[in-house]
Amino acid sequence: MSSSARPHPRSTRSSADELAAELEGVRAENRQLQQALASHAVVDQAVGVLTVLGQIPPGDGFTVLREVSQHTNVKLVQVAEEVLEHGQGAALLDVLVGEVHAALARQAGAAASF
Repeated sequence: MSSSARPHPRSTRSSADELAAELEGVRAENRQLQQALASHAVVDQAVGVLTVLGQIPPGDGFTVLREVSQHTNVKLVQVAEEVLEHGQGAALLDVLVGEVHAALARQAGAAASF
């Protein structure tokens, strides 16, 4: 084997470093996607709870979550988690109670006006 056919030690190290960095990037993206998938499931379940408890159309449940999140400055997934716990008998956080009722009333009124 000629010396020109062998990879230079520095280029091999650089290539290994690049692969390690790429692997870490893929792992980080995988963690983010897993978290997003779990959050999506929580939000979907909370929409179902709001649909039943608020007697609103399914499409309006997400609107309620979004409005409550925006008006209370609480992350959407945290609002969804609280709604799920409420659906299982826990009290809603004080900061959410009024906003949930107001958002449900807005959606119920919008549905009734059709």
